Amino acid sequence: MMRSRTTKVLVGVVGVLALLFVAGGLWLRGKVDPSGPAGSAVRVDIALGTSTSEIADLLADEGVVSDGNVFRLYLRLKGGGPFKAGVYDLNRSMAMGQAVDALERGPLLPPAASLTIPEGLTLDQISVRVGSVGHLDANVFLELAKGGTIRSRYQPPGSTSLEGLLFPETYRIDEDEDEAAVLRRLVTTFEEVADGVGVGEAQTRVGVTPYQAVIVASLVEAEAKADDDRDKIARVIYNRLAKGMPLGIDAAFYYVLPPERRGSALRRSDLDRDGPYNTRLRAGLVPTPIMAPSKASLNAALHPAPGPWLYYVLKDKTTHAFTDDYNQFLRDKRAAEEQGLIP
Repeated sequence: MMRSRTTKVLVGVVGVLALLFVAGGLWLRGKVDPSGPAGSAVRVDIALGTSTSEIADLLADEGVVSDGNVFRLYLRLKGGGPFKAGVYDLNRSMAMGQAVDALERGPLLPPAASLTIPEGLTLDQISVRVGSVGHLDANVFLELAKGGTIRSRYQPPGSTSLEGLLFPETYRIDEDEDEAAVLRRLVTTFEEVADGVGVGEAQTRVGVTPYQAVIVASLVEAEAKADDDRDKIARVIYNRLAKGMPLGIDAAFYYVLPPERRGSALRRSDLDRDGPYNTRLRAGLVPTPIMAPSKASLNAALHPAPGPWLYYVLKDKTTHAFTDDYNQFLRDKRAAEEQGLIP
């Protein structure tokens, strides 16, 4: 009797284990080879130095494979890897065998670095960013950007510098791209954006040359803290130009100061030193852009807001008060000083 009961228990245990084994096998099969067709396309960028184990997690995060741990186990049992760095066009919910086949065919694009150029940088500052990409040299890039061999359609005759004519954006830099190739891409991107906002039609739209419109955009970029102010600041610049008034844009002073002085308070000696970038003593535009303008600032330079304003000053941390009355400007300025918004 006892032996019969033990036998039944053992049979029951074996049955449960068998069910668990079958269920586990079905679960694992579902992870390895999901039912149904592959899902939507997804582009996966595998960076240089990414291990096979990290690739498994990356594919799981992107939904290409169902489970990173199972994919690692699959590779150990079936073989696969190491895989080349680069960009792959894959699909979500792929069978793991299909994912391995796609990875072993190699990348669609070679491995690349990311280069981010924020708006408002000078050529010198952009060159430092370019030099942070492993195989590129900042000095070589800067020499090319100031040498005149690579030019922009918006560059005036006789100018050799591409200051203000490189578009701020995030770029994918391939291993085989040298400094000249990167510079050309930044110039081309700027031209495409400038064409799109109508910089080439600046003379008819706002009465200045295309290059001068870029200069205005760079001044707007330096001054604006809120997008809603950009077109108003552009209008103040055009209104002052029309009246022959100095622009009074102190950001232009920093362009000719040593890099270590940028960001510090201007000295009386800075303001009194005459030169083409002294916008307090001289009327008219400065001779070159002072930084790389964004698309929003280019657009503002081509589409200034209608208004009579001649003055502006911060009224809070991000927006300006605009007026055409000098006494009102003095009151606005005093309020800004009391709030500590300006020195």
